[in-house]
Amino acid sequence: MKILKLPKEKLDFFASVVQQFGEVHAPVEQDGKYVFQRLSRWSEARLDYDRTILPPKKYTLPPRETLFQYRAGQGYLPSTEGLDKRIVLMGVHACDVYGLNLLDQVFSGRYDDPPYQTRRKNMAIIGIDCRPDGSCFCRSMRADFVDRGFDLFFYDIGDYYLTLVGTALGDDMVLATGPLFEKASPEDIDEYKRRSSSKRQAFQLEVEIRDLPEIFEMEYQSGIWDELGEKCLSCGSCSMVCPTCYCHDVADDAQLGSRDGGRNRSWDSCLFAAHAAVAGGENFRNSRASRIKLRYYHKHRGFVAEYGRPGCVGCGRCIAACPVEIHIGDVIAKLRGIQNAPSR
Repeated sequence: MKILKLPKEKLDFFASVVQQFGEVHAPVEQDGKYVFQRLSRWSEARLDYDRTILPPKKYTLPPRETLFQYRAGQGYLPSTEGLDKRIVLMGVHACDVYGLNLLDQVFSGRYDDPPYQTRRKNMAIIGIDCRPDGSCFCRSMRADFVDRGFDLFFYDIGDYYLTLVGTALGDDMVLATGPLFEKASPEDIDEYKRRSSSKRQAFQLEVEIRDLPEIFEMEYQSGIWDELGEKCLSCGSCSMVCPTCYCHDVADDAQLGSRDGGRNRSWDSCLFAAHAAVAGGENFRNSRASRIKLRYYHKHRGFVAEYGRPGCVGCGRCIAACPVEIHIGDVIAKLRGIQNAPSR
């Protein structure tokens, strides 16, 4: 892995050069919050953001997409709309890169998903380091640093970005900019280590995940789930903003009066009342308590059993999005029998 440095004053020039690799998207500010979207000019980019409303999964797993269409006399026609679009996504935090890495495991493993894989292949990732706020706990989830899943990763070291080159595509980007990047010096490495240590100490929220799957097994019948069920609105906001939630609904959209139509996939949530409803009117998770318990168990018990780590990256989006202020730190602290709520 190459280690270089890029002058901050040259970042806009770098962004203009990498347009040859795809549409440049980055965080922009909207009404005091941040969203990933295509830049019309570099001045729109806000690389000092805390978190975007939606994570990068909106690019690889769109909120709604047509999987295929069917036409009388033609059969099934796979939908390819937008699959060939190349995107350069700049300013991705380590936790969100980690989230994409987890989704890669889901959609390239037992359940192969060609549309997801095609979009992922056509998306270049340029990561950037961040400073934690009161809702960040990515360090607790071991997602505050990534060593794969990105093409380039920038670390602020003052007047420069220390740059890790993660892939051949990232190396091509460096080469395309000519002499823009410089060799990192020992002083640059020392500054990186100093800032890395400072970042570790800046985390305000800590969530202990050691033996957490076992704690969940022990607390399956806990009254905590009923308390959360009384509070939860089942709005699904936490699922929609989560970098690793991938539940979706598949439905046919038939054109009335014909035999034509399409099959669509759209985001779903295990918190929705209809998520576990089946034919005949049966619902396996009719209560809100059972649904919110399922969400926590899938993230912190089932995901560990399947993929070897929790399905949470500590980005804090669920904390920021919940309209009734359900806080994952509080929930886990109560399950552990800790009386004092986590700092925030």
